[in-house]
Amino acid sequence: MKARTVFGLLRLGAAAVCLAALIHRLSWGLASHTIASQNFFAYLTNQSNIAFVVLLSIAGVIALRTARDPRWLTVALALVLTWTITAGLVFAILVWQAGIRGIRIDVPWSDQVLHFWLPALTVAAWALAPGHRSVPWRVVPVTLAYPVLWGIATMIRGPMIGWYPYYFLDPRQVSGPLEFLASSAIALGSFAIVSTLLVLISRMPLPRRLRTDADDDEGAPDGSPAADGERVPEESERETATARS
Repeated sequence: MKARTVFGLLRLGAAAVCLAALIHRLSWGLASHTIASQNFFAYLTNQSNIAFVVLLSIAGVIALRTARDPRWLTVALALVLTWTITAGLVFAILVWQAGIRGIRIDVPWSDQVLHFWLPALTVAAWALAPGHRSVPWRVVPVTLAYPVLWGIATMIRGPMIGWYPYYFLDPRQVSGPLEFLASSAIALGSFAIVSTLLVLISRMPLPRRLRTDADDDEGAPDGSPAADGERVPEESERETATARS
């Protein structure tokens, strides 16, 4: 079985696991009275993971049918993965801060999957997936648009219902504007760092085995001479040139 086919199946499997985790997290939150149904979709984590399910399902089908991902898909994956990975990092910090503040936070298996396991596995898949394309650097500032818009909407909605999805956005739980701005800046900086790392990884050459498997049907990967239209000499030609020199 080709590596591209394996990654297609893994993408579909990850989408199914993510969907199951989202359903369990909603049902668990309602049963434990730790979340109101109208607030479930207000979390950045849940919003980004819903997008992750949809996009990864599409990406899985494309991986099974074609040898290369279209560039729009790679860019979209970079955006969504930035949001899900950063949400996991922020959640880990919140759990740590809650322990310091003496606040209890229960972490069911669905939260562990959404915030820790899936982000870790998607980073590995992003680094090794055959057939993906390099991501342009302009994706980094574009990545910040969604959390900024989400933050604005949250700060408008928060005072209206008296609830905020994260404590550092709640004026009642921070020491003042300085802590709010500092926490928000750290969160946005985390998005930018994660996005930058994903772009860097996408522009690195794949391991030889995966590169060969991905190129069986469509030539060389992005970033190689053949991908830029430059002819790559045959092995015999390189040996002849070496002997002449």
